[in-house]
Amino acid sequence: MLLAIAFAHAPLFVVAVDRGSAAANAVSEFFHVLFVNNHARPMFAFLFGYSLVQLLNSRTRRGADWVTVRKLLRRRGWWLIAIGFAHVALLVPIDILAPYGLAAVVLTGMLRRGDKALLWTAGTLMVPATAVVGFAMWVALMQGLSTFSLGTIAAGARGFGELFVTRMAGWPFGLVLGTVIVLPAVLFGMWAARRRILEEPERHRRLLVRFTVIATVVSVAGSVPAALIQTGLWTGASGPAVVAASIAQPLTGYFGGIAMACAVGLIAPLAARGRGPLITAVEALGRRSMSLYLFQSIAFVVVFFPFGLGLQDDLGIAGATGVAVATWLVSLLIADLMRRADHRGPAEILLRRLAYRRT
Repeated sequence: MLLAIAFAHAPLFVVAVDRGSAAANAVSEFFHVLFVNNHARPMFAFLFGYSLVQLLNSRTRRGADWVTVRKLLRRRGWWLIAIGFAHVALLVPIDILAPYGLAAVVLTGMLRRGDKALLWTAGTLMVPATAVVGFAMWVALMQGLSTFSLGTIAAGARGFGELFVTRMAGWPFGLVLGTVIVLPAVLFGMWAARRRILEEPERHRRLLVRFTVIATVVSVAGSVPAALIQTGLWTGASGPAVVAASIAQPLTGYFGGIAMACAVGLIAPLAARGRGPLITAVEALGRRSMSLYLFQSIAFVVVFFPFGLGLQDDLGIAGATGVAVATWLVSLLIADLMRRADHRGPAEILLRRLAYRRT
């Protein structure tokens, strides 16, 4: 999950995504459109929705009633919004914590609704969610730009004060749109968690295999047209073709992202049997995901911004992708060292203290 987020965010910090080797950038961009852009977000949202049900079940087993659990979940959501706000205020304008926090506040009541209500609501919300992302992609494709160029958050020559004002001005708008985009996958995650699909992958193996294969194929097929247009391999695409490609990529990307989570569910039992240092480190990273997600922002600011190493002008999308991998590997090392020291992530500790202090 954190590697996918790093892939999605790192290219947004460079000024010119075409800097460097044209071939390497084209391959990287094709890879991003097929497997990262609008895939990492629904993967995380699906898992977030799944975790809401897990938390509900955990507290219920301990004797908590629905009202108490509902208050806890919404309080956690509000504190996630606050931490996300601080993240934007101090570091970068791109944040996923606040939208997921707001999604928890808005959707907690759905935990008591039936399966049909979950799926119908998710399906209905897919329309505005796809439209928001599809419109941004359409603008980029029509102008012959990379989607990263439209969303770039490179600092340029601006100082911290100017960047702060810019981030604060755009935060409310980004929070609302970001929440709309993640709501469908959160609801799908709730539905899956009720059946313990990822917790009991061997019992649901047939469903997981079928969905992973079919959704991945559909996602790749739906992303190919946008990838061809964006990398310049399909020139002269008609207006309707660009519109169709702009809608198909994010729409099928939802299912591709969820398929990635399901693929991990299939791999998990095999990994558990052959547990080694890498699997242990990945598990440690997962237990500290919020802290190491915030570390990614710090690392990207240090690497790309002028008041750090200032590489925003020197790397294209391929170089930024390399930075994403390097950052994730460092995160993996940090998480394992924290595990050895028996230290939980600072962000996780903070959220728990804030959210549970009344329970």
